[in-house]
Amino acid sequence: STDLTSTVGYDSIIQHLNDSRKNCKEFEDFLKERAIIEEKYGKELINLSKKKPCGQTELNTLKRSLDIFKQQIDKVGQGHIQLAQTLREEAKKMEDFREKQKLNRKKIELIMEAIHKNRNLQYKKTMEVKKTCCSFLPCGALLYLSSLSHFWQLFLKLAQTKSALEDSDRSYQQNVTTLEKIREEWQKEHIKACEFFETQEYERINYFRNALWLHVNQLSQGCVQNDEKYEEIRKSLEMCSIEKDIDCFVNLRRTGTLAPAPVVYENYYDTQRNAVPVRSPVPVPISR
Repeated sequence: STDLTSTVGYDSIIQHLNDSRKNCKEFEDFLKERAIIEEKYGKELINLSKKKPCGQTELNTLKRSLDIFKQQIDKVGQGHIQLAQTLREEAKKMEDFREKQKLNRKKIELIMEAIHKNRNLQYKKTMEVKKTCCSFLPCGALLYLSSLSHFWQLFLKLAQTKSALEDSDRSYQQNVTTLEKIREEWQKEHIKACEFFETQEYERINYFRNALWLHVNQLSQGCVQNDEKYEEIRKSLEMCSIEKDIDCFVNLRRTGTLAPAPVVYENYYDTQRNAVPVRSPVPVPISR
């Protein structure tokens, strides 16, 4: 700004840096929330694989496939819990980076606040001296135009006024010189501060970009690892043999190797009749 005492440009930079820090905090919170979700999901998968029955009465190859299925689901759950821990570590790194930048910024901001205050005070003082110096000019002109009858009475006052004017002008010059030195120092520090803030913003964007890239890679790696676990399940299913499982059941539950013998009709009536002679029944006396 052309106004020496204005801080509008500096304030705009500080506001941008504050917004940048807030953006880092938002991503940090995002990672923490994602970690909570991953951990909860992982624990639920582990509980599901351990507590929920899944084909527990199956036999042989399909049973092995189901066992591997539950084992790999458990590992997937463990993977999500590990990912949650990784996300928390990345969030902590982002927090440390953000706080480090904050501390480094604070040092520069304190320097700038002090030099702004010194600059404004000197500018105010210089303007006040300038105003005092200028106030003598109308007085001198008035004395010069005064009546000759008052000349000798006013001559001494004029001399005093001239002396005061010279002192005021000298003070004004000194304050201008001092203000110019302060202005040069402020401008120098302002440039240094802007360069420092630009470097910080470069580092922040680079760090933020890399952190986001790393996060996406971690998610992709998690998917690759999960797919490897699911591939183990597919491999076990390829080894699943319907014929072997049926044979396994037959061998496990069989009751013998021979079928029951054919049922043959045996005529017990004719056999008994030919073997035992038929006799007449003995009369049974009837009692009266």
